[in-house]
Amino acid sequence: MTDRLRAIEGLALVATLTSVFGEIHPLCDQFVQSSHDAMTKGMHGSHLVYRADGSPVEENPWRHGKDGRTCTASAYGRKSVCRHCLSYTAVQLASTVAVTRTLGYRVPVSALLTGAAINAITHGIIDRRDPLIWLAEKAGKGGYLKHATVVRKAGPDRPEPVQDVSGPGTALMELDQAAHRAIGVAAALVTAWITLRKGGRR
Repeated sequence: MTDRLRAIEGLALVATLTSVFGEIHPLCDQFVQSSHDAMTKGMHGSHLVYRADGSPVEENPWRHGKDGRTCTASAYGRKSVCRHCLSYTAVQLASTVAVTRTLGYRVPVSALLTGAAINAITHGIIDRRDPLIWLAEKAGKGGYLKHATVVRKAGPDRPEPVQDVSGPGTALMELDQAAHRAIGVAAALVTAWITLRKGGRR
C-alpha cells in the first residue's frame, strides 16, 4: 500500500470511528443509562447510605437485614458510575464492530479495546463530576457553571421545585458532553493508529 493510500485509509477510519463514538454517546447516556445511575453516579461523601437504593441512612435508620446494608455515599457513586460505564462500553463496542464490519473492515481486537478503554475510563472520571468541575474552574468556566442552571418542577419524588446544577440544560451537562466528544476524537485516532500498525483487513 502506498503512503497516500495508507493516509486515506487512516483518515477514513478516524472519521468513521469519531462518528460512531460521538453519535452513539448520547444513546448510551440518555437511553441505555438507568435513571437511577444518572442521579447517583455523582454522589460523594463519607456519610452512610443504603446499598439497595442509595438513600441516606439518617433519613430512615431502622432498615435491617439485606435491605439495611450500608456503604459510604462515595462508594455508592462509584458503583453507579461503573454500571453506567459498563453498559456504555458494551453498546459502543458493539456499534463500532457493527459499523466497521458492515463496511467490510476488520479492526483488530487490541485496537478496539484500547479505544474503548480510553472512552470508558475518562467517561467514568468525568461522570463523577468533581474532576469535571475542577477542570472547568481551571479553564475559567466557574461563572458559567453557576449561571447556567435549571429549576426542576415539583413532582411525585419532590414536593418543591429544586435547582439543578448538573442535569440536562445545565452548563455542567454541556461541558460534560463537550469533554466526552473531544476525548472520543482522541480515542478514534489511537484506535486507527493501532489498526494501521497492525494492518486492519478488509
